Amino acid sequence: MVPFNELIGFMLAAFLLVLTPGPNMLYLISRSITQGKKAGIISLTGIVFGFLFHIVLVSFGITALLFAVPFAYLILKTLGVVYLLYLAFQAVNPNGKNMFEVNDKLTIDKPGKLFGIGFLTSVLNPKIAMFYLSFFPQFIKPEHGSIMMQSLQLGITQATISFTVNFVIVLTASRMAVFFATKPTWLKIQKWFMAGVLTSMAIKIAFSKAK
Repeated sequence: MVPFNELIGFMLAAFLLVLTPGPNMLYLISRSITQGKKAGIISLTGIVFGFLFHIVLVSFGITALLFAVPFAYLILKTLGVVYLLYLAFQAVNPNGKNMFEVNDKLTIDKPGKLFGIGFLTSVLNPKIAMFYLSFFPQFIKPEHGSIMMQSLQLGITQATISFTVNFVIVLTASRMAVFFATKPTWLKIQKWFMAGVLTSMAIKIAFSKAK
């Protein structure tokens, strides 16, 4: 199992990354604002099941990859650094979309469709796949036991954190939209702060050593 002190570092990284705008967050906010909190919660449930899909695949995939390909760590680390820098750029991109902008074109969907779209949004989300593939190896060490069990532990931890943060976002989406609409300066501060955090994480991973 991953030691508690290292797990804390992973939890912080997972918390910061879930705050960066992506397909899951944009979909949840749009649904919560246009169709209500109940629709947002149903959509979030679908997204969490999408996390579980990724967790199972990546846990077995990382186990096989790290044993079969000696330089796999370097490849995954490089992908992780590039993707974090990309997210940092997107955070401050002046042409980026305001995640709290209401999409009036959304139709009113039934629970089954809300769940299904949430699930597919999560499964097809490159941000989630890249996080699992590039970030997990930074916290997995063979001396701590089964690589697959460590992967499952990290995956469940990440899914729990993502659910908690997104659940709060669903409940407060409308109020947050009003707040950022009336105080755009705070939105800019949030973007630059997040860009700085992501860049720092990229630098840390770039200089990390192979297990």
